[in-house]
Parts: sequence; C-alpha cells; structure tokens
Amino acid sequence: MAKKSKPPRKLSVYLYIPNIIGYIRVLMNCFAFYICFSNKKLFSVLYFVSFVCDALDGWFARKFNQVSTFGAVLDMVTDRISTACLLVILSQVYRPGLVFLSLLALDIASHWLQMYSTFLVGKVSHKDVKDSSNWLFKAYYGNRMFMGYCCVACELLYIILFLLAKNEKENLINVVTDAAKLNPILSVLLVLLLVGWAIKQAVNVIQMKTAADACVDYDINKKQKP
Repeated sequence: MAKKSKPPRKLSVYLYIPNIIGYIRVLMNCFAFYICFSNKKLFSVLYFVSFVCDALDGWFARKFNQVSTFGAVLDMVTDRISTACLLVILSQVYRPGLVFLSLLALDIASHWLQMYSTFLVGKVSHKDVKDSSNWLFKAYYGNRMFMGYCCVACELLYIILFLLAKNEKENLINVVTDAAKLNPILSVLLVLLLVGWAIKQAVNVIQMKTAADACVDYDINKKQKP
C-alpha cells in the first residue's frame, strides 16, 4: 500500500520559492519608493523589475508545484500596494490629482472584491472566470499574452508619466501633449500604452461588477437553503 505524502509544514510554505520572490519584491519596492524623488531613474528600474518578478513567481509556483493561497494573496497585495503608492505619487505631481486617486480606488476595489468572491464561491484562483458571460473579461484572464500586454502597458504608462513630471502640480494633459510633440517615437509608444491601459480599466470595472454579483448571488443562495 502506497504511503500518503505528508502535508507541507507551515514554515515550508512560507519558504516556497515564489513566496521568497514575493518578499524580495516587497523589499525592492520599499527601497524604490524611498529613493523615488532623489533618483527617479533608479526608482523606475527597480519598480519595473519588481513588476516583472510578478510573472516569475507564478512560473516558479507551477514549475515546482508550490502554488499556495498565501502566495496568491501576497502576490496580489504586493501588486496592489505598489500600484497604489505610484498612483498616490502621481496624484501629488499632476493636476487633476483626482484622476489618479480614482484609478487607485477602482484598482483596489475591483481586485479586493474579485479575490473575496473567489474564495467565497470556492474557486482556487481569482483568474478562473470561465463561467463569466463577458467576452472581454474572459479574454483578459484567458490569454496570458493579452493580459500581460494590458498590465505592462498600465505600469509603463504610470512610470513614464512619473519620469516626465519635472515639477509639482503639473497639468497632466499639457505634459503628455508636449512630450508627444517633441518625440514622435514616444507619441507612438504612449498610444500603444494608452490602449492597454484603457482595456485594463474596463476590465477592472467589469471585474468589480462581476465580483459584486457573485457576492449577492451567494447571499441569495444562502437564504434559500432550508
């Protein structure tokens, strides 16, 4: 009779390779934001490297069979806090700052609701949206290349905006317009990034509504049970 494999101990889960990558990302982001105004270029490099590591931890998790709920939560929390901090900074250097604060609220709300509703209905991953009726939502989470483009476009756009800002309280439209006029290559890049950014914001809205519906359906089904 085959022996049953022992379940992993608590410490071993904390020391999974993808989770260690997550800890490194946290430290990298802490240092990046510490020097964000004194060395904007180094900040941008560190921030983007941390973002790229987000894809690496998922690969290692699948490669070494080290998928964990803790890792998924750590991954999402790190992503959301990193983006939130950058959006807060952008809200301070650009006007209207409310644009970036609104994007921050949408990002946090949609992903928090999605993660909560995922665990509520018993799914393993928040990316499991096969039962969704929305084609864009399914295409986003169903195609890694498409999702990768949207995520990279969003983060790169925010980094470029941060690098373009020379002073505090700059007008967002004026800075982007002037930069695009001076550099044709940058103008093309900005268009490509804006497309991916817009799709990601649309997905965030769909995600928030879908997750809210899942929570409401859960309540209705719970009350219907005898």
